[in-house]
Amino acid sequence: MSEVETVTIRHLGARGDGIAEDGTPVPGALAGERVAIRRADPRAELVAVEAPSPDRVAPFCPYFERCGGCAVQHLASAPYAAWKRGLVAGALAQAGLDVEPEPLRDASAPGRRRLTLHVRNVEGRAEAGLMAARSHALVAIAHCPITVPALHGAPEVARRLSAPLGHGRKPLDVAVTATLAGLDVDIRGHGPVSEGVRAALVRLAEELDLARLALHGDIVVERRPPAVASGGLARVPPPGGFLQATETGEAILSECVLDGLQGRPRRVADLFSGSGPFSLAMARRAEVHAVEGEAGALASLDRAARAASGLRRVSTERRDLFRRPLLAPEADAFDAVVLDPPRAGAQAQVAQLARSRVPQVIMVSCDPGTFARDAATLVAGGYRLERVTPVDQFVFSSHVELVGTFRRPPERRRR
Repeated sequence: MSEVETVTIRHLGARGDGIAEDGTPVPGALAGERVAIRRADPRAELVAVEAPSPDRVAPFCPYFERCGGCAVQHLASAPYAAWKRGLVAGALAQAGLDVEPEPLRDASAPGRRRLTLHVRNVEGRAEAGLMAARSHALVAIAHCPITVPALHGAPEVARRLSAPLGHGRKPLDVAVTATLAGLDVDIRGHGPVSEGVRAALVRLAEELDLARLALHGDIVVERRPPAVASGGLARVPPPGGFLQATETGEAILSECVLDGLQGRPRRVADLFSGSGPFSLAMARRAEVHAVEGEAGALASLDRAARAASGLRRVSTERRDLFRRPLLAPEADAFDAVVLDPPRAGAQAQVAQLARSRVPQVIMVSCDPGTFARDAATLVAGGYRLERVTPVDQFVFSSHVELVGTFRRPPERRRR
C-alpha cells in the first residue's frame, strides 16, 4: 500500500474528480483544497480533507461516494452550475468555436422519472441497486433520492421481479419508468423464459400494480397504457425506449428547440426523433417529418400524433441515419432540421447537412465533446452557431445536455 501524502487540488475535472497539481485525479476533492491522498494508479484515494473549500457542502444521499451515479453532491450550487457550464464552454473552445454558452438551465425537479437498476445474487439473495463508481460492484439501495417519489419503491420492485428469473443469479438490468399510469418495467439480461415463468411475472405485475412489464422489449403484460406527458399531450414510449431523464428536462429542451425555429417554417425534419417529443411540440406550428431507426419509437409517435388535435401533419420514416444519413438534396426540402443524436454524435449526418441549403439547424446533444465536433463541421460548411444552451437534467453527475442553434446566412444558401 502506498504512503499517504498531501497535495493541493488545482481544479475540478470533467468527470467531477479534483485534479491535483501534478494532474492526478482525486475523487471527492474540490478545487483549492489541501487533501491527504494515497496513490492508486490511475487515480488517488482521498484519505482526508485537511483544508476544505468554502464551496464544500454536506451531501444528502447516504450512498454518495459509494454509488457511481452522482459525482459532485458535495459542491455548492453556484460553483456547481459554473462547473457544468464550463464543461460546455471548454468543449466549444477546444473545437475552435467562438461562442459563449448561456447560463445552465436547471432541469432536475421534480426528479428523474427513469432509473436502470441492476439485480445481482449476493450471498444467496437478490440485491438491487446501482454500480459503484468505475466498477462492476453493486451498491444495494433502498431508494434513489434524486428520483421522483413514484420510483422510490423501484429497488423492491426489481428484487421481487427477479424471483421467477433466478433471484439475480443471471445479472439483470431492470429499467423502471414512472408514468401517468404507474410503473413501466423492462427487464434485460435473462433471455427467453418458459410459459410458467411468464405466468409468474404476470402475477407479480398484478401484485405490484405495474402499468406494463416487458422482457427485452417484449411485452409480458400491459395492464394500463404507460403514457408520459409531452407538452400537454400523452405518448406511450416502447418498452425500454429512450426517454428524457426528467419531465422538466424534456420541457426545457423542447422550449429551446421551438425558440430556435425562426420565422414560419412550413416543413421541419426531426432526425433521431425517438418517440417524438420534439416532433409533437413542433407540429403545432409546422409539418414534421420524423426519422428514426427504431420502429417501436416511430409507432409510438404515430399513435400520439393521430390521437392529438390541432397538430399539423406528422409523417414518419424508419431509417438508420448512421448508415444512411439524410442526403443534402433531401434536407433541402425542409425549412429547418432538428437532430438529437445519441452520445456518439452524428458525423455522417452532419456532413450532409453542412453541404445542404437548409436555413436553420437545431442540434440537441447529451455530450459536449461530440456536439462541438459536429458543430465545427456545420460552421465549416457555412453555418453560424448563434446560441448554445446547457441543460442540467442529470443532476450531480458529469453529464450535461445542450441545445445549439445554427443559422445559414441567406447569401450562403445557394450552391
